[in-house]
Amino acid sequence: MSQKPKLGQNFLTDRSASSRIVEALGDISEKTVVEIGPGNAAITELLAQKAHRLIAVELDRALAANLKRRFAGSQVEVIEQDILIFDLASLRDSDEKLLVIGNLPYYITSDILLHLFRYHNVISRAVLMMQREVADRVAAAPGSRDYGLLSATTQLYAQVEKLMTLPPGAFAPPPKVYSSVLRLTFATRFSELGVDADGFIAFLRQCFAQKRKTLVNNLRAAGFDAPGIARVVEASGISGQARAEAVSLEVMAGLYRGLTQG
Repeated sequence: MSQKPKLGQNFLTDRSASSRIVEALGDISEKTVVEIGPGNAAITELLAQKAHRLIAVELDRALAANLKRRFAGSQVEVIEQDILIFDLASLRDSDEKLLVIGNLPYYITSDILLHLFRYHNVISRAVLMMQREVADRVAAAPGSRDYGLLSATTQLYAQVEKLMTLPPGAFAPPPKVYSSVLRLTFATRFSELGVDADGFIAFLRQCFAQKRKTLVNNLRAAGFDAPGIARVVEASGISGQARAEAVSLEVMAGLYRGLTQG
């Protein structure tokens, strides 16, 4: 009997893709792996053969019950919980960092990414599947159409690699969109950029607040004074007509320091 999906799940059925996704995590023989939304265990089954410890976090009650029966007596621990409120730091036995893997529900991908970033100090790497359009935004470079707040935020916390794109037919039931797999290698850039995390991310939100507005106009709307904006923009070398999506994190950090530190 086929699983009836709930909560918007599309189960991966392409075994070759499952293998490649697991391999993208690297050597997990001595690692603790957290799988987000294991569903029908296409990836879980492979992880269980290789991981030292596997924590499968599944929100769907029926799927979680099936997983618990299937992996009873193994090193797989199934936790029935919403990943968005799950304390990842509680899984660490020592100073080891966690590996994260998962097929993210399309409608909460950004929320899950932001949740993972809150635990950046306990995660070393994540291999995540998501809607192709969202993956394009996450991996986009400044100056491209897809670059925005999600791109900038992600790239403050991790190096992003696009690994593969899968067609709807790789899933059951087939979604209406293509899916892409990204590998995030966690390494924050705040110290390198000379900024504090909370303040700078709040600043980026202000810079990207209205996508059609210029960066200067967004900064004015955020309450920064016009002379200060003109001074730091001129010092940065960017055009006064530039939009936030055209500006690199390095230049953004310079603007932030110039506007908040004197």
